[in-house]
Amino acid sequence: MLFDTHVHLNDKKYMDDLVEVIDRAKNEGVKYMLVVGYDQVSNQRAIELAEKYEFIYAAVGWHPVDAIYLTDELFDQLKEQLNHSKVVAVGECGLDYHWDTSPVDIQKEVFVKQIQLAKEINKPLIIHTRDSIQDTYDILKENSVDVIGGVMHCYSGSIEMARSFINLNFKISLGGPVTFTNGRRAQEVATHIPLEDLLIETDAPYLTPHPYRGTRNEPAYVSMVAKKIAELKNISDEKVAKQTTFNACQLFNIV
Repeated sequence: MLFDTHVHLNDKKYMDDLVEVIDRAKNEGVKYMLVVGYDQVSNQRAIELAEKYEFIYAAVGWHPVDAIYLTDELFDQLKEQLNHSKVVAVGECGLDYHWDTSPVDIQKEVFVKQIQLAKEINKPLIIHTRDSIQDTYDILKENSVDVIGGVMHCYSGSIEMARSFINLNFKISLGGPVTFTNGRRAQEVATHIPLEDLLIETDAPYLTPHPYRGTRNEPAYVSMVAKKIAELKNISDEKVAKQTTFNACQLFNIV
């Protein structure tokens, strides 16, 4: 029983074979999927998929690389989307200093607005951070996010920073990079962070696990992430699957 806690089935790369992709995931033991939005179109598509499939849930938010495009009208639409019964989280949102598409001050403003919104509706956050981990942590701490918690999506930081986020009531989510031959940091986190604080994901169609790196990722491959964590912790695949699914259901209030 696996839970892919971050997948973009709302991406056009699945336009031609979505049903087959979903069937492969189910056959691999994936019981739940969280389809994550990042702008107006992908948010709506995530909701549509959640409405169509009982085992799919949605998260809606505004990605930092597109922060400059978030108008008041679009933010009002985001608030409406968050009222949907199958929307279980706000995100993905956060900071991204890698791609120079939105000014940092606007990214921070949009990030804080989504944090405040998440607190108002009492739903957890899904955080994207790239080349911005300290600023991301500082903003989360300043805004007292421990009351709602959330997940550090596709975490790539240090063990020490992971523990700091855990202290803010966040789970640490690991994806394909934990299987990479050069994935030392993710492997250290998988080894030393307690299983009770971990989630698993694919971020499909991106970050495909080894040995399929370079091809399109899909939710069935979340089993490979679980197997690698089990190997690093010297425990069974089943224990990783069961505990990370429990962690996700608890965080996203899925019963």
